Amino acid sequence: MTTSPTGADGPNDDQEVAGLAARLREHRLGSRLTLEVAAARVGLSPAYLSRLETGRRQPSLPVLLGLARAYGTSVSGLLGETMAEPDPIVRGAAVEPGRAGGWGYRRAGAPGRAMQSLHVHVPPGVQDAVVRVHPGEEWLYVLQGALRVTLGERVHRLGPGDSAHYDSLTPHCLAAESEDGVELLFIHTLLQSPGGELCLGGGPSAGH
Repeated sequence: MTTSPTGADGPNDDQEVAGLAARLREHRLGSRLTLEVAAARVGLSPAYLSRLETGRRQPSLPVLLGLARAYGTSVSGLLGETMAEPDPIVRGAAVEPGRAGGWGYRRAGAPGRAMQSLHVHVPPGVQDAVVRVHPGEEWLYVLQGALRVTLGERVHRLGPGDSAHYDSLTPHCLAAESEDGVELLFIHTLLQSPGGELCLGGGPSAGH
């Protein structure tokens, strides 16, 4: 991951998603949240969130998920995808690299649904030092590579064909252990509670 979720500077090699910075600011203002409150809800520093809103940094996929929950929208909404009548069929396509802090992904389901489906490429190495906690459920299925899943105090290592389905109020984080990263299918529910969209810093040392 090219930037720290807490706001530390780092190289910015990701290509900018057109209009993303402006939409992040619009969604925050539409939710009547200050930079400080919004940043706290997703475990970011206000300075880092400001950099996202001015286009000086690109968010990782976990950060996009957190912001979507905080603003009551979807990742598709933040990316500016049209919300027309959902097509029940989603054709296969290549995963776009470098679109979210090194995490590559593409939508694998219709937008505007209670469940959000993504095809994700997790790059090798440590991606995120934030342990995530939020309402809802998450399900993932490993297509290729070795994935480390930390759920609470337990660490699980998954390979191709393995899956995980967990309550996302359980502190959790993901990391690729294989040299080429991990390809996985990822589904999560968009559920909110007044203080539930929390990302807690730190976490088990065996995690991210």
